[in-house]
Amino acid sequence: MYFLNSVWDWFWFLFWMFAYVAYIFALVYILIDIFRDHELNGWAKAAWTIFLIFVPFITALVYLIARGNGMAERAGRKQREYQEYSEEYIRSVSFANPADEIAKAKALLDAGTITQGEFEAIKNKAIGNKY
Repeated sequence: MYFLNSVWDWFWFLFWMFAYVAYIFALVYILIDIFRDHELNGWAKAAWTIFLIFVPFITALVYLIARGNGMAERAGRKQREYQEYSEEYIRSVSFANPADEIAKAKALLDAGTITQGEFEAIKNKAIGNKY
């Protein structure tokens, strides 16, 4: 790279590369938001997409000004859905009922499968104690 001879050349090169990547990221995020929005009909989605392809900078600015609030609301709603799904999944794979888990551990202790220390660890985990 013979054109990067000084520190300032490197600085401007990195700055413009960062700006370019940020711009591409913004275009992709807007495109995702266009298709995530259920209020837009198919023709409006097609129009936004065509303008985003052929006049990307102006279209991105207009979209962010005109639909920025809705974009934030949709992103927040999707984040809450992901959070609820994650919490539901964690509840489904974690201890469903501590009394059942303790009873199973007691049966294993009585059968001699686990030791008293292991039983205590399972019991403490089931009731939420860290010790």
